[in-house]
Amino acid sequence: MLVSLAVGSCGGNDEETGTATGGPNSIATTPDGDIGGGRGGITLTEVGTFEAPLYVTQPEGDGNDIYVVEQGGKVLRVAPDGNSSTFLDVSGEIVSGGEQGLLSIAFAPDYADSGLLYADFTDRDGNTRVVEYRASGDRVDTSTGRELLAVDQPHPNHNGGLVLFGPDGKLYVGLGDGGSADDPDRNGLSLDTLLGKILRIDPRPDGSRPYTIPADNPFVDDPEARPEIYSYGLRNPWRFSFDAKTGDLSIGDVGQETLEEIDLVGRGEGSGANFGWSAFEGDQRFNDDQDPNGAIPPVLTAPHSDGNCSITGGLVVRDRSLKTLYGRYLYGDLCVGELRSFTPRPGQPASDDVPLGLDVDRLASFGEGADGTVYAVSISGSVYRLDPAR
Repeated sequence: MLVSLAVGSCGGNDEETGTATGGPNSIATTPDGDIGGGRGGITLTEVGTFEAPLYVTQPEGDGNDIYVVEQGGKVLRVAPDGNSSTFLDVSGEIVSGGEQGLLSIAFAPDYADSGLLYADFTDRDGNTRVVEYRASGDRVDTSTGRELLAVDQPHPNHNGGLVLFGPDGKLYVGLGDGGSADDPDRNGLSLDTLLGKILRIDPRPDGSRPYTIPADNPFVDDPEARPEIYSYGLRNPWRFSFDAKTGDLSIGDVGQETLEEIDLVGRGEGSGANFGWSAFEGDQRFNDDQDPNGAIPPVLTAPHSDGNCSITGGLVVRDRSLKTLYGRYLYGDLCVGELRSFTPRPGQPASDDVPLGLDVDRLASFGEGADGTVYAVSISGSVYRLDPAR
């Protein structure tokens, strides 16, 4: 199933500085008290509204400002009072709309000293690029761009789109299976393509290669496999995360016809992990010509019969002020918009999945501040912060 993130092309505001529309404003609150694990006492506070926002992040040691990624190609730096300024603008280098555009950024772990960050976007030819930039002061000069990855995309959907540094300091890159439907090129389980994978690289150059292959990558000694591959068997890992406390890896993998799925493995267990697509969709057999052996089943599936259409992988909440959510995995779906959570147990089916009683229209992603603050992003325009109810 193809679900467009946006209708038509979206662009950022041409103004260099401004104020995000709106401002801190509590719009919805769950019932007071814990009325069941993971529910109660949570408020959605609107941080502001933007042009098709897709992601929120924050580097270590950079104060209280957050960075909002807009699909049209801009990253806005947003102060706590709502004042914003353009931090990065690649709108002239990308194609935007549907599942394409500027999809995420990741700040280097040493960003406070190096000024380095990484952007994942769809270039004007419709292909995926991961580019390193260097910030200077409050702005990124795009002339500092250094291309790390360029991946041909046979179709305009299933681009993946997340770049994220793991607890090991390596850069992880999510790529979908190349699109169309039903994995026509059987990329998901094929180890000779980067499509349908999560990659793991060190962004430092290695001779003529613009990045370094970590020596402990799972397929580094396999001549028939791409050494960048960390995990495989994925349809469209739009959003994934590492638990800030345990290092466990969770993946929201967007489904095809009937099921959305959440995959969860312990720290380091994603190395060489096969998550089953397209031998399986969720926990159900899919393409009969694909080998079902060795696939790791999801810990949770969300059926399309309940209105789900595109899983929005979330994160394990480590904000201690959110007492009823602390240590629980938070997620949702683009079409349903209902925020839900469960206790994450790697390799074990979710047994206590519950709704929070909060909804976000067209939920595109979750974000996490350097201090653990949790954000929810609506591609319709609003970015929310999860706060304890007062």
